[in-house]
Amino acid sequence: MAQSYRRDPQHDSVYKRPRDPSSDFNSDKRHRAAEEAQHRPAETLSAHRQLYERNFPLYKQPVEVGFFSLDSHRNFFNDQRQLRYYVEPRKSCPDFNLRDGYTNRFVKRDDGVKEKLDHMLKWILANRDKIKTRDQTSSSSSALGVDFVTWRGHLTKVLTTPYETQEGWMLAASKFRGTIYISEVETEAARANRVTRSERQEEMMYWGYKFEQYTCADGADGTPDPGGVVNTNEAFCTVVQTRLADHKLLFSGEVDCRVKDAPPAPGCYVELKTSAEICTPKQRSNFHRYKLLKWWAQSFLPGVPQIVAGFRDHDGIVVSIQTFQTSKISQLIKNEQNCWKPTVCMNFCNDFLSFVKSVVKEDDPRLVYLLEWDPHRDVTYTVHRDSPFTFLPEWYVKDTRSHHSSQH
Repeated sequence: MAQSYRRDPQHDSVYKRPRDPSSDFNSDKRHRAAEEAQHRPAETLSAHRQLYERNFPLYKQPVEVGFFSLDSHRNFFNDQRQLRYYVEPRKSCPDFNLRDGYTNRFVKRDDGVKEKLDHMLKWILANRDKIKTRDQTSSSSSALGVDFVTWRGHLTKVLTTPYETQEGWMLAASKFRGTIYISEVETEAARANRVTRSERQEEMMYWGYKFEQYTCADGADGTPDPGGVVNTNEAFCTVVQTRLADHKLLFSGEVDCRVKDAPPAPGCYVELKTSAEICTPKQRSNFHRYKLLKWWAQSFLPGVPQIVAGFRDHDGIVVSIQTFQTSKISQLIKNEQNCWKPTVCMNFCNDFLSFVKSVVKEDDPRLVYLLEWDPHRDVTYTVHRDSPFTFLPEWYVKDTRSHHSSQH
């Protein structure tokens, strides 16, 4: 694992000069400094994909330990009220019009409001007893019994990093009562993209939600209502626990819908996607190399077994539908030249989490270790105390501490 950490060369060498009998003290000092440098955490982490081509790391089957819903005003509910059911379209060429309702039946979530980990923290406070601490194969000294708490989307960005060439990321990490919490910070480039999106880009983002409206019903025996309002504030989220090598993870991710008669969650969940129709070999190759990487990472992490994709034309009409089994996506891409590899993604994620553990040492919710990465660069970090990057809210810290003292 250490092979992928890049150490600053000056930490690895000690200046040598001709021996001076009077310099024994200085020599000892240098020797101690060299020893300390060897045990100092790496300053950076390389994202060079060749470093991660080794055996696939252990990744335990994710277990759903809970769920929650967000209503039309982003209010949190510790229940399944927003869970919807997948209804398979009757025709393979359904002609769904994804533009319908954009101008008059659309309530758009304010994506300038950054909710950080707040909804997940509310779930933790309401469900401490559901977090599994029985896995003794990996010792965790944390009060929650997990090493990391985060969103699935943040881990997806980490997984795809070795193959990402366009967008960097910033992740804030804080350690509190033995668990490291990871929350995203919007980069300046991402903010600029968000505030300068064209009307066409805004409408195409709506198309994905509209496809869900055509293929989802509110009840197990219901039918879709494409004439209703699309409100992107609403969400159903699963909370899963798993382990990647030595890292015990608790994370949450939004789920589009479930199938009616299926295995228990997360095996019953379905991810819904839209993509441009594929008309040329070059388009198919790009779809395999770029889009399927993100689809796979997003669904593999929480154990969502299938992805239903609506392929649409330039005018937003769905012309075909295809189902992808998450576990078989790696077979689909294996004949692509220089394509992405699941093992590289998972090994990088494993090493990234080890890197975070080696860096985030101080247990203080007001202390933030800001991890940054840009394409073709190494992962670096800076440390900030009582800064605008602090993201663990006072209500969570207080409640957790009072719960702990009431247990003792």
